[in-house]
Amino acid sequence: MDSRCSLPLPDAYLDFLKENGIDPAIYGISDSIPRYIRIKPGSEDQVQELEDEIKCKLEKVVWLPGFFSIPPSVQIANLKAYQDGKIYGMDAASGAAVWALNVSAGDHVLDLCAAPGAKLCMLLDLLGSSGSVTGVDVARHRLAACRTMVQKYALGDHCRLFVADGTTFSLLPLGTQWDAESGASETEEKMNAFKEWMSRRPWKERKRASKARNNNASELVPGAQEPEMIFYGRCSGVVGLTKNEAYKNSRDNEALRFGYDKVLVDAECTHDGSIRHIQKFEYWGWKTLQRRVLDAQRTDTLTHLQLQLLTNGFRLLKAGGSLVYSTCSLTTAQNEDVVEKFLSQNAFAAELQEIDAAQNWPCRSGRIPNTLRFDPSTSQTSGLFVAKFKKIVS
Repeated sequence: MDSRCSLPLPDAYLDFLKENGIDPAIYGISDSIPRYIRIKPGSEDQVQELEDEIKCKLEKVVWLPGFFSIPPSVQIANLKAYQDGKIYGMDAASGAAVWALNVSAGDHVLDLCAAPGAKLCMLLDLLGSSGSVTGVDVARHRLAACRTMVQKYALGDHCRLFVADGTTFSLLPLGTQWDAESGASETEEKMNAFKEWMSRRPWKERKRASKARNNNASELVPGAQEPEMIFYGRCSGVVGLTKNEAYKNSRDNEALRFGYDKVLVDAECTHDGSIRHIQKFEYWGWKTLQRRVLDAQRTDTLTHLQLQLLTNGFRLLKAGGSLVYSTCSLTTAQNEDVVEKFLSQNAFAAELQEIDAAQNWPCRSGRIPNTLRFDPSTSQTSGLFVAKFKKIVS
């Protein structure tokens, strides 16, 4: 690859890339990497209309069902199919991470870092009309965007969304035997039971929720805030429950029997593998890049956070269930190093699995067998690391 880069990357970032064995030339090939869209199942008849609107042929991604590539110059937000909720933008590598979970009808799925929402929508698409998807994110405004997405694409019936710390979140899926017992009185059930979700809740209810948030913020230390449900679908299992039932925390080992069938941990990272993300710093300012990516203390904190997210996601997985860990970083510190540390701490419970579907993917093996890396220069996608684990019982 040509080692030149068209972006005016600062010296400190070039040093960061060199230290991590990343070729800076990847940031100069964005014009040759297509954009990707996923067509919502049942909307396949939109292909011809889309081609007419963008005046070029949609290229089917042969290795990933439902995905098409379009020229990088096309702004999908301007397309009628996007505005009508028939397509959404999502990099093919990100789609591969979701596909690796092998979601089946009836699965209960946890998306532990759900924002900005494309993976969440794909999970709901794959799930269909059974099971559930629980989306968690620590950033309220980003999770609100997820809520907007699932409503726009009419995918929210089997979904719950929680503003919560993914490293401590402990709510198991509803509809399993563990949540069958209720200690609520008949009066409490009548007064506090969740009714069907309305996008504009009554003023008194919004006032109570705001007061509860303020109390949490003043009484709890950062990172310890209780989960707050900001959306639930009519088939999510929430309607008819009291607050105590809907927010029932799991006890030790309950997750082994009643946890999630599948968990996705697309962890917060430095985003250095996402070419378009790094390009944005040209407008945001390179000092912002210094603060978000290059600060040594932040990087150390980030790898600790990634391990905590992976560990908690795995804790909430039922025996025999599968977890996919991914980041859009190309560094080994945020990928293979995290995986190695996690495996050393869970040697008798976690098994690193081969991803069967990946045989036809344009990726290569990571440093650890059965881990995968998408490289922008060869995959024609954003950079992504993917590892899949199975929870075994000794």
